[in-house]
This record gives sequence, structure tokens and C-alpha cells, in this order.
Amino acid sequence: MSSLLLKNVLHEGRKTCILIADGRFKDLNAPQDCPADRVYEADGLAILPAMYNTHTHAAMTLLRGYADDMALNKWLQEYIWPYEDKLTAEDIRRGSEIAIREMLAGGTVFFSDMYFEIEGTMKEVEKYGMRAAIGITMLDGHSLSQQEHKLDTLKHWKDPSGGLLTLTIDPHAIYTAGPETFRKCARLCKETGYMLHTHLSETREEVENCIKAHGTTPVRYLNELGVLGPHVIAAHCVHVDKEEWKILADNGVTVSHCPASNMKLGSGRFPYELAIESGCRITIGTDGASSNNNLDLRESVKLATLLAKVNGDPELLPAELALRWATRNGAEAFGIDAGEVKEGMLADAILLRMSPERMQPCHNLVSNFIYSADSSCIKVTICNGKIVYESDFSMIFAGN
Repeated sequence: MSSLLLKNVLHEGRKTCILIADGRFKDLNAPQDCPADRVYEADGLAILPAMYNTHTHAAMTLLRGYADDMALNKWLQEYIWPYEDKLTAEDIRRGSEIAIREMLAGGTVFFSDMYFEIEGTMKEVEKYGMRAAIGITMLDGHSLSQQEHKLDTLKHWKDPSGGLLTLTIDPHAIYTAGPETFRKCARLCKETGYMLHTHLSETREEVENCIKAHGTTPVRYLNELGVLGPHVIAAHCVHVDKEEWKILADNGVTVSHCPASNMKLGSGRFPYELAIESGCRITIGTDGASSNNNLDLRESVKLATLLAKVNGDPELLPAELALRWATRNGAEAFGIDAGEVKEGMLADAILLRMSPERMQPCHNLVSNFIYSADSSCIKVTICNGKIVYESDFSMIFAGN
């Protein structure tokens, strides 16, 4: 692999030169004349870890702005699912490409996707050089032949990207996949080593219906089925009580918190107090662009920090911790040795412009990035040691 030297970049409050080689941070204090295949002048830029979006539906960029402002069940059953039935494989590929371009411009280098016709999405991921965990979505409404085709894909798939791509097994939710589907998916995860990705306890209605159908709540239900474990990514987890948080933590489950989608769909406030107290690994997801309506993970981190404070505790979720949820925690959840700017770790990073008004003054870089910046402040996104996005931003002065 090639090497990259970032010259005069701001790191932890001082300018330095950073050498990246073989996809990893090699030297955070490299000499100015350090030999490298590519030298990038980063004066005026600051480096932070790139971000990892642990729950999204990439191709739903095609539904951005469609069927807004309604409850989840009505939104899904009357609008989203009928629309999705009409999408072709080419539609999904194009929607995923839009999503990937948007995420890279926003400093996200990885996404965990749950959708259909995954071959096109994987090709786009490989083309743009980012990381992804692409889900094989399992629904009881799909025919046996469809299910078998998906399982055949799982058994014979080989990563064409050199380690940037992986698969996940995705029983959609307890209201669309029955106990046998969940058990089958859990067995497949143990056999293959892939992660299991599902929606869990997103709405009060989901919890109430689960109690009616199974006599218990969704987290307890999946625990009784033997599904939960360190291989599980559970999205949302809005309506989870203290005992359930202990169950999730004891089983090593990773939770993907999606604050923008939860608020827009009226799903409720994530129980930050219980989640943090439990010690469960928390990560951040955008959900799909149909319920967010963007894939800007930095914005979702900001919303998470603000929503955590809304009950009166301004110290509950500091910006530094929230950013860790979106960086190191997200990478760790998927076994990616990244999420920090640290020697020896995989080089996934962003370079931020320090000149925009939103970034001045800079008393605290992380606070500025989370609370003040927007995606226009991101000049460069680096994934696996390679520059995969560089903006062509230019200032236009009024009257010139």
C-alpha cells in the first residue's frame, strides 16, 4: 500500500506531520522531509477520527422528503413499503451511491446497512473505497425461494474489497420476523462469524404488541430466544427499562442510537441515563434518509448530546463522549481497529478547515465540531490510509 504524509496538520492543539503507511497511522510526529508516496499540505486543517454509521438504509435516499411527518406504522405500511416494492436493483444501486457520496462528504467512512438487492450497494462501496457491513435482510413475508437465495449469497460470498466489506444477517424486527427466523439468523451468525443487525424496541406500540403476542417485552423476548450476544447490533432501543439495559450489557449487545429518526417519527426519547449507567456499548446511526432526512452523522451526534440534556442535566452526555460513540465505539462494534488518531491504528480520519466562521474561535476542537460545524467544514475524508473525499469548496465574496 502507498504512504501519505499530512504536513502541518493540527493534532491535539499543536501542528505536526503525520505519516500514514500501509493503511495505518505510522508516526504522529514525523519529520517535515519524511519520504512518502503522497505529501498533503494540511496547514490550516485539524485532524479528528472519521465516523462510523451503525444503522442506516442507504438506498432510502430515494425516499428523502417522501411521506414526512407521520407515525411509524402508518409511514411504513401505507407509504414506504408500497414505494419500496416498486424499486429495481438499479434504483437501489443509484440510491446507495447517493448515500455513499453524502456520507463521505460528511466524514463517515463506514455504514452498517439494512436493505435489499445488496450486490449494487456493495459495488458502490468498493468503487468509493469506504467501509461497510451490508445486511442480508430477512423477513417472514419473503418467499422460501427468496430466503434460500439470500442464504446462498451468504455461504458463497467473498469480500472483493480487501477487508473493507463484510456482511451482516438482518432479521428486520420482531414484528416482521418470527421466532424461527430469529433463531435461524442467530445460528447462522454463530456458524459464520457475521454480526446480527435488527431493529429493537423502537416504539411503545412495538413493546405493547410484543407483550400481547409473547407475554414479555422485546429485549426479554430475544433474550429468551437465545438471540442476544456480542454479535448483535440493536437499533433504536428507545423503550428499554433498567433491567433490559442490564440484559443488553451482560450479553455484550451493541446499541445503535438514532436520535434524528427517533424524534422525527415520534418514537420517543432515548433513555440516556439508563443506557450510560448500564455500561452497554452505544454507537450512533442516522437511520435512512427517509426518516432523518440526511446521512450527516455529525448532526446526529449533536442531536444526541442535546436530547440527553433536555431533562435538565447538561453534563449527562458531553461532546467528547458522544463523539466517541460515533467513532471508536462504532469501529469496535464491527471489529475495526480504528476510531482514534493513534499510532498503529487504521488510518480513518477527517481533516477540518479551521478558517470558517463556524470554527472560530476554537477553544475546544471537539466542541466546535459537534456543536458548531457542518459538513462544509470537512475538507478531506481518509479511509484506510487513502483520501477518499476532498471538497472543492471555494469562498464566493458578495460583490466580486
